Amino acid sequence: MTKEEENIIECNDKMCPTHGKISLRGRKFNGFVIKKFPKRVVIEFERTLYVKKYERYSARKTKLHARLPTCMFNEINLRDYIEIMECRPISKIIHFIVTKKIASEGGKKE
Repeated sequence: MTKEEENIIECNDKMCPTHGKISLRGRKFNGFVIKKFPKRVVIEFERTLYVKKYERYSARKTKLHARLPTCMFNEINLRDYIEIMECRPISKIIHFIVTKKIASEGGKKE
């Protein structure tokens, strides 16, 4: 057994976009993981907003909750840069699913 095979967990998650039956649609966001829970992560990203009164741009931060599939649980850690995609509402606050990891904490692309 290689290291890659050891890291892969059997995924029986219905809410997994690759192994389950949930469909992805709509918007896609990239952000840094600031909190990690057993089946959920919270990402944060910065956006710019134009303030017409002052004719300037203001930086705002947005936090989104996303479902973390069981097959990606060991792969994603705090401060990783990940991509999430919109799906149907899973719960009161979760409307997104983690699709892939873009870069690890050190900034290495994968």
